[in-house]
Amino acid sequence: MTSAGCEMLCQCFEPVYAPQARVLIVGSMPSVKSLADAQYYAHPRNAFWPILFDAFGEAYSGDYEKKKALVRDHGLALWDAAAACLREGSLDSKMREIVYNDFAALYAACPGIHTVLCNGGTAHGLFMKAGAAGGRRVIRMPSTSPAYTMPFDEKRKIWKETLLSVL
Repeated sequence: MTSAGCEMLCQCFEPVYAPQARVLIVGSMPSVKSLADAQYYAHPRNAFWPILFDAFGEAYSGDYEKKKALVRDHGLALWDAAAACLREGSLDSKMREIVYNDFAALYAACPGIHTVLCNGGTAHGLFMKAGAAGGRRVIRMPSTSPAYTMPFDEKRKIWKETLLSVL
């Protein structure tokens, strides 16, 4: 998808949601691995999916359709703050010429969304810069990325407690 030292146009995926979603989880932009696999949080060391399955007491599945069903079945929506950007590699700090997603359209499709959980500092910063909260509660969560060095058990505890308190 990219070679070292080469900048590429990155475009996010369509949102994952069901109309009854109450909580939106926002990332920044899919990693190179996620873009190559056409799946949110595809990097094997990203803690997102193991944390989500654990939070809802379900056995982890590597099947992407089951992952998306977990999101929809538990009143969540999943999308990225950026619709497109130029970036070298996967680092959020390398994102530039950012185009933001149309959150008003997602809120129209999911009018019950009352809380937004931002997966890490960059996702939070981009989401706030886009002015996309629309009066909803916004919570900055620890990034599930392997680049964020908080221990897995701490990430899992914070995500689980927060998810269960806002749903």
